[in-house]
Amino acid sequence: MANVKCNHCHLEFDEKVMIKEGDLNFCCKGCQGVYHILKDDGLDSFYDKLGNKTIAPPIETNDDIERFDTKSFEDTFIKTTNDGYRQIDLIIEGIHCAACVWLNEKVLFETNGIVSADINFTNNKAKIIWDEEKIKLSEIILKIRSIGYNAYAYDATVADEQAVKAKRDYFIRMMVAVFASVNIMMLGVAKYTGFFTGIDEEIREYIHLAEFIFSTPVLFYSGWIFFRGAYFGLKNRILNMDFLVSSGATFTYIYSLFILFGGKGESYFDSVTMIITFVLVGKYLEVIGKKSAVDTLDKIKSSIPLEATVVEDGVKKAVALDNIKVGDVVEIRSGEKVCIDGKIISGEGTFDESSLTGESLPIFKKQGDVLYSGTINNDTLIRYEVTKTYKDSTLNSIVTLLEDSLSSKPEIEYKANEISKGFTLTIISLSILTFIVWYFFGIDLGFDYDNTNHFEKSFIVAISVIVIACPCALALATPIASLIGISELAKKGLLFKEAKFIETMAKADTLVMDKTGTITKGELKVKKARIMDDNIHKLNLMYSLLDSSTHPISKSVKKYLTNKYPDLQVKNIYDVKSVQAKGVVGKYKNIEDKTFHLLGGNIELLKENRINYNFDSSNSVYIFAINRRVIATFELEDEIREDAKNLVDSIKQNGLNIVMLTGDNESVAKKVAAKVGIESVVSGIDPIGKANYIKKLKSEGKTVVMAGDGINDSVALASSDLSIAMGNSADITISVSDIVLLNSSLDSLKYAFIISKRTYKFIKQNLLLSLVYNSITIPLAMAGYVIPLVAALSMSLSSLLVVANSMRIKLKN
Repeated sequence: MANVKCNHCHLEFDEKVMIKEGDLNFCCKGCQGVYHILKDDGLDSFYDKLGNKTIAPPIETNDDIERFDTKSFEDTFIKTTNDGYRQIDLIIEGIHCAACVWLNEKVLFETNGIVSADINFTNNKAKIIWDEEKIKLSEIILKIRSIGYNAYAYDATVADEQAVKAKRDYFIRMMVAVFASVNIMMLGVAKYTGFFTGIDEEIREYIHLAEFIFSTPVLFYSGWIFFRGAYFGLKNRILNMDFLVSSGATFTYIYSLFILFGGKGESYFDSVTMIITFVLVGKYLEVIGKKSAVDTLDKIKSSIPLEATVVEDGVKKAVALDNIKVGDVVEIRSGEKVCIDGKIISGEGTFDESSLTGESLPIFKKQGDVLYSGTINNDTLIRYEVTKTYKDSTLNSIVTLLEDSLSSKPEIEYKANEISKGFTLTIISLSILTFIVWYFFGIDLGFDYDNTNHFEKSFIVAISVIVIACPCALALATPIASLIGISELAKKGLLFKEAKFIETMAKADTLVMDKTGTITKGELKVKKARIMDDNIHKLNLMYSLLDSSTHPISKSVKKYLTNKYPDLQVKNIYDVKSVQAKGVVGKYKNIEDKTFHLLGGNIELLKENRINYNFDSSNSVYIFAINRRVIATFELEDEIREDAKNLVDSIKQNGLNIVMLTGDNESVAKKVAAKVGIESVVSGIDPIGKANYIKKLKSEGKTVVMAGDGINDSVALASSDLSIAMGNSADITISVSDIVLLNSSLDSLKYAFIISKRTYKFIKQNLLLSLVYNSITIPLAMAGYVIPLVAALSMSLSSLLVVANSMRIKLKN
């Protein structure tokens, strides 16, 4: 019996083994089931998109489906978005064409509970976001399998191994091309010398044969990556740079074969070899350039230990980082790295935090102080209690954010990609037009043109047009500069969560800064204290209210009381509430069931609670009252950062407007602003007011950058075009920020603007360079002034010029 096609997978089988269903034929129940699923869901247009191509029959095993909902799988591969949704990166097996991508995205988009599903055709990687309350991951995997594909979690370690393997393969192909090129160049010397001095026809034919032998492996082995790239591009209806290289080299090779086997004219096997070799070398150097740009990330990754010494019931044991829990006690000796965040419970000493902050001076840490992963213990034995899991640790978060930033794109790159989409089609059209003009009208144009060989001359000029055009320089213009910019910013202690923020910062015209902890050190010191009632019971209540707040003023007053009254105790107060930009209130009930109303904050809080108390000061103040009676007053001053004046001067020189927002009173705000040179000051403003002020600036057409460090800044940070969190910020502030200033240095903030502007400037330079290059060289090639060999060299040089220009970002930083 004859073979027939399966109506789903299009594979052919003997008719007698097929499952018959009217006019339909299926090779298995899986194909039959998928066919009807697509038909019932109105997705049968998939087969029109698939055409005559075949696909693999569906996966029928679901034995492993339960593991996708396990806790260990979740901890390893699943993230939670800011909106509370779940996110995972999957590799989808079986995708081999645009129709497969369309089908998977269509099915996933129409599945209830899936928020988004984006599939990258080049690597089959799918980014899926879903609502866990509506659908489980195992159900998503089953959905993918139900239409004939399989999915598994993307593992960065496996991806890295594949990248190393691909790089090695790239290098071997390049070396084969270089070896052949060296030999073919020596043959070329003999051929072109003989062209001028006379050469025997038989010897010339032997030279052509030798060139053929050397050029063939270069075209079909070394050049395979270009054929592969062109093939997948064409399958996805995209004409890319690989298509230009492969088509130019192939046509030249075919023409040279015609000459080798008896045709009249000169062979161009040397041009075939050089086209492939020059472009390969150029692309390999691009890889080296990109590698140097991400060395900072590798350096940070190397700072993470693999395991730690956990102390449990007096017994020490080595535990893998993923298995360490919050509350475990970890021991580190002198010279060892902190593997996971925690708080010291015994011992004290200095720590090298340069891997995080860039600050070379060691930081002294004692009991109760926080340790950050990646820092080094310089002195003695320390034990600390783990406060974060490895997944949430400082260093792992930095690595994750850096990886995300290196894979994101600025807005200008999307625009460049739109330009490059039609580039190749334009070049092919120009090449065909060039051939027609040269072949039919070349003599009339007045060029030095040999009438006896119209075809050869026309063909070679057309090939030169294809080869010299360089969309890769256009495609490289933005990503290589962005990679280097991100790397340089990281070296300065600046963590950009996405590369696109470089462009936003470069275009910014307004910088809004919080005062406390940003312009000032955030280390308020009590300059003057007046305690009207030093009853130990009342002091304990004041100490307890201070202990319930994380505001810098509360911390400073608490520190002052601790030093003066070392025996103070924290009492069990309740109904503690924070009053925005004013202070804290709470209650305490004694053993006699008597309630005490506690209040601590500024004069505005007293007025709000109808407490008449006259207190005038140009400093920050803290007033404590029990049952509306003032017990103590404190006046505090915050030191201005040494580098604040330099930052303000630099911002002004760059043409930006700078505004200081603060909840402090007007006299304190103006005093600080005057010292650092800020003219625009908005004082006595609460967090909502800060956010509204920023929205007002944006409504006026301003591009606003906001820098802050406290929880009270989080709303304003989220409202700005670009938000910057100081390294000592609260977790919520860091989470809503676009840039994290790891070392809290305002010098680094200054460099953020300088490097971002330089990077954006070089991106625009690179785009201009690639456009100018093509606008000059393509007409020259069309005019017949460039042979394919020179065109290939010129093409590679244009890409290298973009890479070299981007490297200049590193200068003067």
